[in-house]
Formats: sequence, structure tokens, C-alpha cells
Amino acid sequence: MSVSLAVLGMGYWGKNLVRNFHQLGALKVICDSNPDRQERVQKEYPEVEFTTDIQSVLSNSNINAVAISTPAATHYTLVKEALEAGKDVFVEKPLALNYADGKELVELAKQKNRILMVGHILQYHPAVKKLKELIKSGELGKLQYIYSNRLSMGKIRTEENILWSFAPHDISVILELLQDNPESIICRGGAYLNHDVADSTLSSFSFPGGERAHIFVSWLHPFKEQRLVVVGSEKMAVFEDTAADKLVLYPHKIEWKDRVPTAVKADSIKIEFAAEEPLKNECAHFLSSVETRAIPQTDGEEGLRVLQVLNLCQESLEKDGQPVKFSMPKTPVKKAEADYFVHPTAIVDEPVQIGKGTKIWHFSHVMKNAVIGERCIFGQNCNVDGGVVVGDNVKVQNNVSLYTGLVVEDDVFLGPSCVLTNVTNPRSQVNRHKLYEKTVLRRGCSIGANATIVCGIEIGRYSFVGAGSVVTKNVPDYAMMMGVPAKQVGWVSRHGLPMKEADAEGVYTCPESKLRYKEVEAGILRCLDVNEDAALPENLRVGEQFYDDIVHGERLQ
Repeated sequence: MSVSLAVLGMGYWGKNLVRNFHQLGALKVICDSNPDRQERVQKEYPEVEFTTDIQSVLSNSNINAVAISTPAATHYTLVKEALEAGKDVFVEKPLALNYADGKELVELAKQKNRILMVGHILQYHPAVKKLKELIKSGELGKLQYIYSNRLSMGKIRTEENILWSFAPHDISVILELLQDNPESIICRGGAYLNHDVADSTLSSFSFPGGERAHIFVSWLHPFKEQRLVVVGSEKMAVFEDTAADKLVLYPHKIEWKDRVPTAVKADSIKIEFAAEEPLKNECAHFLSSVETRAIPQTDGEEGLRVLQVLNLCQESLEKDGQPVKFSMPKTPVKKAEADYFVHPTAIVDEPVQIGKGTKIWHFSHVMKNAVIGERCIFGQNCNVDGGVVVGDNVKVQNNVSLYTGLVVEDDVFLGPSCVLTNVTNPRSQVNRHKLYEKTVLRRGCSIGANATIVCGIEIGRYSFVGAGSVVTKNVPDYAMMMGVPAKQVGWVSRHGLPMKEADAEGVYTCPESKLRYKEVEAGILRCLDVNEDAALPENLRVGEQFYDDIVHGERLQ
């Protein structure tokens, strides 16, 4: 799908969007209320159409996407009109000026199956991308607090205060770095130039994990400063966009002597990253989302979270710094039509891939970039890390955590409180986030309650790990594993029943389904009657007898 794009607004920032979308080959029309800009457009972009009529753009069937860079007060109306006209929309921050309007736009985008992306440009800055990688790898340790200064003696607005003009970018980045919403917010500021239009604000945030953050923004400052400082338990990072060395690590330490903390400073480390223009990255990301229909990194839901924080900052500001609580639902669904179920107490971090018919129950957490197939069930208090891949029809019982490095194939059963690890020799003092080991649970296997699977191994197809067992080595297909450490004690069928003796020809028979199995080589069992890589035939999918009725001939009372 090729993108034919119109930019609405060619003013202070819009001209930069025009330049980048033109360089990326997508710009077809520029719309601006100032007709004097037509001459410049004809000179610099002779092949691009210029108009002052927004409706002519929205009714143009050849235009399938618009980028909006107009005053914030117009965003709600223009985004709504563009979505209703069937256009994909990129809008500069903020998404709207209040949460209710922003939510309406997000819902409209879902209904129309349109891409909605918000221009939080720092998320596309190569230095911020590198900073996120450092945090994810554990380089900084546990995050403790973040502060951001965005200051200048610059353009002073009257239609919006400094909070709405400068803070959205920093709020967006802080929420992304901490991967959470704040619990409470305090904002104070002053209106020194125009009554009721704050030109300096300080916002403070408390997060559920104990982290703190604050954002200081002002357009009454003697010099320009754009600085983000991230303090972790191991290292500190400084991103300063106006400096020559934009991203620097400080491996300072705190040593305790006689129960007194002492600062031990170390030399700074310059961090290298790709020399890319953030705005071009952002524009290219939008075009890619339009072409592939993939959810943008800073989509409408992300813009809505930032908008909610902005609204709460404004509320606290108007109450002279009175704390306010964050109450936005933590599980936004980003699909036009939700085809899976998420309980209201569960958390799903976007972007994720969740298949049709899957159910995620109470207090479970699916983290960003996890992949879950169709018809899966996750019980209470489960966790799925980013990078985990889960196939179709997987049953995960209560209190199970799936960690990065795990691959779970179709039809796997994970019993209550079973344990799956991803580092063989973990140490709290040694960071091994880049050394996660791959564990594969092959199709149809079952892991019993409270069993432990040591990482870096493969659990074979349709094998069965007994409750409480500890598996430390690869498990063959159809093997029954029991004990600590677990040892093979026999063979089980696809129906999970032990097969004790083979006939004269070496054939085992499942006592429930009557399917036949044979060792084709020593230690390698195969089913003779059905395709092992396919689902069971319909007539074999429903159990009708209790385990003890089948195995012992009677039911235990």
C-alpha cells in the first residue's frame, strides 16, 4: 500500500514535517490557512499541491493519510474530521486538550480501523532508543528516579501553557522508560507574563515500584536546556540533546562505611548510537504503520495515557499543588474489535500479539512484545515476559511465570505454580540480561503442579512431567518424568496415560484412545495411527473416563 499524504499546517513545526515527508516520497498536498505560503511551496516543492481548503483535502480520495501540525486547540476537531473521512492520521502532541476528547478520538480510530499516531518525537530519537536498550539490558540496574528539564527563552504561547507546550514529550519518555503509570502527581507553577497561562511548572510523579520522576519546564530561562537524567542502582545516564555528547553514562557508586553512604565517583562513558534525525525516524515510522497496518509505537492509546497525565498535572496545578491520583485503566485494547478476553484486573502492555479466543484472567500481566496464540487460557496471577512465544491452545494455570527465552508450542499444559527459569547460574550481583537461555516446550507436553524446569533444555512432544519434579536435562517425546532430579519412568500417550507394556511386536497401546505407539529407535517413540504434528481427530478430543477407571479399573473414593 503506497502512502499519499497531506500535511495540514506549515507553520513553526509543520514546515519540518513537510520537509521530511517530502524526502520520504509521500507528500502530495500541503494545506495551510496562510495563502502567502503558496509561493514558497511552489518554489521548494513544485510537484506538491497547495491549498487553503481543508475540506478539499479530506474529500480527496487520492489522499489516504494526513499529518496535522496546527495549534493544539484545533487537534480534536481536525483529527475527528480526518478519521471520519477515512484517513490515517499523524497528529502533533497533544492528542487533544482533555481526556474525554482524546478517548473519543481513540475509539473513533478503532471503529474506522484507521491508524492514529501522536508525535512524541523523543521516542524516535536514537539516543533515547539506546537509553531504552541500556535499561532493558540491566546496565543501569534498578531504576530509582528520573528528572527532565526542558527550558528556554523561546516562543511564548497564549493558547496553551508551558505544561501543555513542553511537557508531553518528557511525560511520554518517562512512562515508556518506567513501563508504568504514576500513582500520584503533584504540579506547581507560576504565570508571570500572562494571567492564568503558566510559563513555568514543576511536576512530580510517584510510581508503584517506588520510582520517582519530575519534569521542570519553562520558557522564562536564560539559556536552552533539554536534559533527561536517569538514576539507577548501578549507573546513571544523562541524555542532553543540546550537548555534543548527547548520551553519557556515569558509573558512580555508593559505598556504605560504618552504615554511612559515601559517594565514589567514576569517569563518564560516552555512548555511541546511530546518527539519525528523530523527526525523519518518526515520519518513516508513521508511513510504515500506514503501509503495514501495524500499531505505531506512539499510537492513540499511548497519546491518551500522556493526555491523562497532562490533565492530572493541570488539575494539581489549578489546586496549587494538591496531589491527585492516576486512575486510568491499565489495560487499553488497541484493536478495532477485541477478539480475546482480558479481565479488568489484568494488565496487557502494548504492543503485544494475542490470538483470537484467548482468555487472560485475574491479576495476570502480559508484557510488551509477547506473542500469544489462539484459544489460550491464562489463569490467575500469571506473568508473560516480553519476547516469550506461546502457541495455540495452551493452558497456563494459576501462579505461573513465563520468562524471556521461553518458547511454548501448541497444546502445552502448564500446571499450577510450576517454575520455568531462564538463567542457569543466576546471581543478584551479576547482570546476565543478555544471556537468557532458550527453553522449548514442544507440542502437547504437560508440566505438573509445582514442577521446576531448569532452563536451556527441551521438553519433548506429549511428554509428561510429574508434579513436584525437577527437570535438568532434555526430555524425549512421550516420556513420563518423575522425581528430583527427574528421571524417565516410562512412556505416556497423547492422552497423558502411562503405557506399561509393549506387545510381542513392541507396540504400546493407549488404554483410553487405543492409539498405538512404537519405539522406532532406542528411546524414540512414535504414534502409528495419527499425525503427531496435527490436532487430534474430533472423536478423540473429549475424555469420558476418570484416570483411575482407565488405569486401575476403579475410581478412588
